[in-house]
Amino acid sequence: MPAEGYEWERKENLLSDDEIIRLTEIFARMGVNKVRLTGGEPTLRPDLETLISRLVAVDGIEMVAMTTNGSTLSKRAQSYRDAGLNVLNISLDSLNQERFKRITRRDQLELILWGINSAYEAGFDELKINVVVMKGVNEGELLDFVQLTEDLAVTVRFIEFMPFMGNRWSEASLYPYADMRRDIEQVHPLVRVSTEASAVGKDFFVPGFKGKVGFVTSMTETFCGDCDRVRLTADGAVKPCLFSPAEVSLRDALRSGAGDEELTEMIRAAMTKKPKEHRPMIQLATIQSRSMTQIGG
Repeated sequence: MPAEGYEWERKENLLSDDEIIRLTEIFARMGVNKVRLTGGEPTLRPDLETLISRLVAVDGIEMVAMTTNGSTLSKRAQSYRDAGLNVLNISLDSLNQERFKRITRRDQLELILWGINSAYEAGFDELKINVVVMKGVNEGELLDFVQLTEDLAVTVRFIEFMPFMGNRWSEASLYPYADMRRDIEQVHPLVRVSTEASAVGKDFFVPGFKGKVGFVTSMTETFCGDCDRVRLTADGAVKPCLFSPAEVSLRDALRSGAGDEELTEMIRAAMTKKPKEHRPMIQLATIQSRSMTQIGG
């Protein structure tokens, strides 16, 4: 459904915790074993730790992860971990204070860095720092981010800038994976790390460094053929592909008393809409779909 005029922000349109748990139980019976909480910003949800603990308890769910801007981590990283959160991704596009302010419109770089430190001390199974690389904006910081992995057992993931409604993407703003890797390897050798076939990132490490360096190459080296992910939006729509406007809403059926078998069939129907691959990036920029804050990263 088109995002224009869509009232996704209204609280009554969003799934309750009970609804999220019920749908997660259905997905788990269908074979899903990993759940990621994304946004917008998932830490704005009240009593998030309770939702995390309930997701962890769902039979068949082996991992619960979250992607966050990191603004609450200095105070709540340990409580997320204690609730059972396994993996934490923190979005951080610059280590330069002024550049960070321009990108995020928030003067919170120091707070985010404190949050990363708190998350590291909390002992998550995996801690990742997501960096969206934009040509002419932050591509000059690649080596600074790689340096973080020397002493910290974290994964820094460089993500190609992707076109979504409202994010001012252009082909000129894309800094491709090949260029990122070239820039890094002029200073540091990168050794490939084997990952599962469905992984979205290409992982490497610098010999002698504690952490890893990853690349998400959605634009220049797609991985659609191995993708096994499905998104459930905050307002209850199944979105089988990040870049496709095709959706199937479960919320109204759920609230109208649909049984688990009916909801299961609706999910299966949604997955038949999953394309074999996404359209070329120039075409993606013209699609009227939801913004990334509405879809979840």
